[in-house]
Amino acid sequence: MFRTNNGRRAILGLAAAAALTLSMAACGSESEDPATGGGPAPSASADSSLADKVPADIKAAGKLTIGTDSSYAPNEFLDSDGKTVVGFDVDLFNAVAQKLNLKTEWTSATFDSIIPGVSSDKYNVGVSSFTINADRLKEVNMISYFSAGTQWAAATGATINPDDACGKKIAVQTATVQVEDLQARSKKCTDGGKKAITIDQYQKQSDATNAVVTGKDEAMLADSPIVAYAVKQTSGKLALVGDIYDSAPYGYVVAKDQTEFAGVLSEAVQALITDGTYKQILDKWGVTAGAVTTAAVNPSV
Repeated sequence: MFRTNNGRRAILGLAAAAALTLSMAACGSESEDPATGGGPAPSASADSSLADKVPADIKAAGKLTIGTDSSYAPNEFLDSDGKTVVGFDVDLFNAVAQKLNLKTEWTSATFDSIIPGVSSDKYNVGVSSFTINADRLKEVNMISYFSAGTQWAAATGATINPDDACGKKIAVQTATVQVEDLQARSKKCTDGGKKAITIDQYQKQSDATNAVVTGKDEAMLADSPIVAYAVKQTSGKLALVGDIYDSAPYGYVVAKDQTEFAGVLSEAVQALITDGTYKQILDKWGVTAGAVTTAAVNPSV
C-alpha cells in the first residue's frame, strides 16, 4: 500500500487489529511458526558469494535491524503475542537475510518514522510495503520486490463509486499515497461544484478499517493485498469496490549512502525468485498476484 513522501502503502484486517493495539512499540524476532499464513515460512540457504558482499559492520553484527509499521496485515502485523512481527513481508525479508547469512531483528514503528530512521542509521533496512516513488528515491535507495495497486472497500451492500465519492466520508491511513489520491479526487469534486470528500486519516490501518465496519466512514482505500485481506477477515461486513488501479512496485529501503548494500539485497531477492522460495512465500500468504520477475535497485517509476 502505498505511502507518500517518507511513507509507505495501505490496510489491515480486524482479526489482527486486537493484537496490533497491544503494542506499537514492540520489538520482535523472526517467527518460525506464525499464527497466520498457513504455517512456517519456507527457509532459504545462505549463499556465500552474496554473504561476502555484505558490508563489514553488518556482517560483524550478524543481523539486520529492520523498521516496520506492524499494522498492515497480511504484509506486516503483530502475532497474537502482541510483539512478534509476522506477515508476507516478514517471511520474504527473513529469507533475504538468510541468503546473506544474517539474522533479523524487527522493530515496530510509526510508518512515517521509518525512512528517517533508516537515514539516521537507527535501522539497517525499512520493510513496510513502501511504494517506490520519485520523492522517496531522492532520500533513500529502494529495492523492488513486489507490485501492488490501490483498492477500495465499503460496507457490504453500500453504494459507493470511487470516481464520484463527492460528499462521502472516506477512511485512509495517514502518510499513504492514498491520501494524495483522495485529495485529488476531492479537488475534482469542488472544482465541479460538488461537495468535497471528507478525508478521515488514521495513524493505523486497523483503525481505518474499523471506521468503515462501524459505519463512522463510508468507504476506505489502501494497497490491494491489504484491502483484500481485510475484506476476508471481516467475515462479510466489507466488500471490494471497483478495480485495482495505479499498480506500482514495493521496495525495501536502505540509506542513500548504502548503494552497494542495496545491490546485494537486490541479488538476494533475485536468488529467491530463481530458486522458487519467493513464489512459495507469496503462495503461503495468497498474494501471488503481486509477484515480480526481477528485483531492481532504484527502478524508474
